[in-house]
Amino acid sequence: MVQHLPIIDCAPQGASALADEEAERVAATFKALSDPVRVKLLHHISANCCSSVCACHMPDSLGISQPTLSYHLARLVKAGLISREMRHKWAHYHATPQGLATVRAFLAGLPDPDNCSADPSITC
Repeated sequence: MVQHLPIIDCAPQGASALADEEAERVAATFKALSDPVRVKLLHHISANCCSSVCACHMPDSLGISQPTLSYHLARLVKAGLISREMRHKWAHYHATPQGLATVRAFLAGLPDPDNCSADPSITC
């Protein structure tokens, strides 16, 4: 006996693709966060949101050498995730609101896979 099953199509796309410029900007931000040391640095600096963090304390706090610290801080500054302010001979760092907003906005715009479909067995 032949059994006829209904054809299940993929759901229509609900959101449009990111514009090229936006995709490049987000990719550059996430590229800067593609190293665990930089993730730790951003977290450490962001956790001190009411004050700056002096580079002089970071090697000991994070267990990294000064040259490694300088390299990774420069990458985060270039990506716009943190800013640097010189105070005498020491560099102090702050998380930038716009850099963190880029990360938050992109992640907040992603759908929750647990709420995407009433029937999770339907896949494309």
